[in-house]
Amino acid sequence: MSLTLYFHPLSSFCWKVLIALYENDIPFAPKLVDLGSEAERAALSRLWPIGRFPVLRDDAQDQTIPESSIIIEYLDRQYPGRTRFIPADPDRGLQTRLRDRFYDLYLHLPIQKIIGDRLRPDGTEDPRGVEEARAQLRISYRMIERQMASGGWAMGEAFSLADCAALPPLFYGNMVEPLGAGCSKVNGYLERLKARPSIARVMREAEPYFQVLPKESR
Repeated sequence: MSLTLYFHPLSSFCWKVLIALYENDIPFAPKLVDLGSEAERAALSRLWPIGRFPVLRDDAQDQTIPESSIIIEYLDRQYPGRTRFIPADPDRGLQTRLRDRFYDLYLHLPIQKIIGDRLRPDGTEDPRGVEEARAQLRISYRMIERQMASGGWAMGEAFSLADCAALPPLFYGNMVEPLGAGCSKVNGYLERLKARPSIARVMREAEPYFQVLPKESR
């Protein structure tokens, strides 16, 4: 098999790539990486010295591709399927990439801050940083509420890279900073995402690992 994905089933950025792979039924070998294992961390770092997943290895092309957005764009070019993740129109393509970055920077990262703080040793927590992350999430939710006023997908009628990026942080975000009554459009969008077969599969495969998610201490 040409493609191998180095990943963890709880990682939101790995979910993003898995959605794209399942969306177009792209064959790949899943390689679950346990960062608690020195040997597995070392193997991942040999592929990508930053040592973070997801990382896609394409033996047929002798290519190693890190970073979720770049992996999906690579798949769109090298392994195109029924769903095209980047619109051919340059302006639409630019807007799709912008929406992808919005979800990564203004939802994914604040959520990682909140969850990561729960893993800190006692006495080293960063309550101010966590509150700033929560405030960023609330701002982002309000922006998405306006963006999704017409329903559909992130970029309109066609499922895209932006939707792959949207599901993981909306799902985890709703766990750490609930969407609330003022986010009916966002809630509707999240439910549409969860019902899509590629996404439902990713979530089903991750479900056995949810029990190890760090709980809020307060």
